[in-house]
Amino acid sequence: MTAAAPTRQRPQAIRLTAAAEARVAALMARAPQGAIGVKLSTPRRGCSGLAYSVDYVTQANPMDERIETSGGSFFVDGASVLYLIGSTMDWVEDDFTAGFVFENPNAKGACGCGESFTV
Repeated sequence: MTAAAPTRQRPQAIRLTAAAEARVAALMARAPQGAIGVKLSTPRRGCSGLAYSVDYVTQANPMDERIETSGGSFFVDGASVLYLIGSTMDWVEDDFTAGFVFENPNAKGACGCGESFTV
């Protein structure tokens, strides 16, 4: 009789920085009624093909990856996970702009305006 191999924890598809988690918390603090979390997806748009999209989600999809953060539930679209594995999501604010910034090792290129990427 052999012993069962220990189950290895699957790594998260994306890592959120402390600033990104704080922004998720701020978004959830003023979320519309019925929102259960924030979801990241990569819809096809822009000149390079894929873009990052962050929206409220009202219903959990079993195909999405769910990451519990200090600010609430963060979902990664199941169809987008392969494009995002190993990525880091940060929230950056300066004098001129504020937004989520992604460090994505899978991105092979991006458009000049930074709105979209290709894998």
